[in-house]
Amino acid sequence: MNTRVIAAFGSLSLILFAGAASAANREMILERDAAERFATLPDGVRFPEGLAVSTKTGDVFVGTFDFGPNPNKLLRFDKGGHLVAQKDFDGQPLLGLLFNAADNKVYICNFGTQQIQRIRADFNAATPVEVVAAMPIIGPPAPRNEGNPDGSQDVITFGSARSAPNALVFDKAGNLFVSDSFQGAIFKIAAAAACTGSCVPTVVKHDGLLATAGFPPFGANGLAFSRDEKFLFVANTGDDRVLKLETSTTNLTVFAESINGADGLVMGDDGTLWVAANQADEIVGLNANGRPIAKLGEFVGIDDKGRPRGLLFPASPAILKNEMFVTNLALPLTPAVGDEWEEDVTRWTVSRLRVPEVKDK
Repeated sequence: MNTRVIAAFGSLSLILFAGAASAANREMILERDAAERFATLPDGVRFPEGLAVSTKTGDVFVGTFDFGPNPNKLLRFDKGGHLVAQKDFDGQPLLGLLFNAADNKVYICNFGTQQIQRIRADFNAATPVEVVAAMPIIGPPAPRNEGNPDGSQDVITFGSARSAPNALVFDKAGNLFVSDSFQGAIFKIAAAAACTGSCVPTVVKHDGLLATAGFPPFGANGLAFSRDEKFLFVANTGDDRVLKLETSTTNLTVFAESINGADGLVMGDDGTLWVAANQADEIVGLNANGRPIAKLGEFVGIDDKGRPRGLLFPASPAILKNEMFVTNLALPLTPAVGDEWEEDVTRWTVSRLRVPEVKDK
């Protein structure tokens, strides 16, 4: 080998080594102590699930998902975490919430009545609840084929007897998108702020990727648009996935795998997609390629007042400026007694986290 080739080989080695070193210096953001207690629910009010934040006042809205003897409520906390109002929804469990600055109202996925509802953001106990639309029954999606490593395929067949409206997101034009966890579908309510109960949601996508045979038994869940609205991201909780729906074609693909109990989604100002991993008790940040680049919070036990410390079954995140708020649903799911920390909770909470600066986009 002549000296010119040797020199070239040596230069190439240095370049490759430098590239490897540069890649090795890219680190995951880990902030396990990120979650602090923002608010405690009133005594006897359990299982906070949906959450929204007013961009006008900083008020935090929380809805409960309770199937027990306790009434379900919509709660309003001020920006200091103090309870200022509550609205009784009797036995109707609530899921996703969304604040709409255009009409200063909170939109509600009422799981019990299978409706999308709304209420004034400055509500009190006497404020009436408005019906936006009733969710249609379209049945389960077609069976889904899942490939195996040996080249064979499994066929998953779904069944659904009811609608399960779960999460909400507005586009810039004022159309409201709704996920349906049981029917494996995404619906759109056009010009939702003008709807007074007579609007009929239309199907955007009805697909086996939006349903699940997994655990927890909820398919299509959290929703978030990309900043240019070319894509709608959808969490599938039971499949531990985040999906990516191209809005121009409705083509649906898998964006990220193995997010344990992918629940609520929220898009950060920097393009980071934040996912509440309800079975991992953490918030996961995904970059534009679906790679996990940040993990915030963890569960560290129950305090002497029966409240979770850190995150326990985090369900719905929302961001205001550089703060993220998230409900700790803390809902026991298995029939066995004594095997879940959620069984020890006697007071339920909402957590607050600082949104870190993420350099990997």
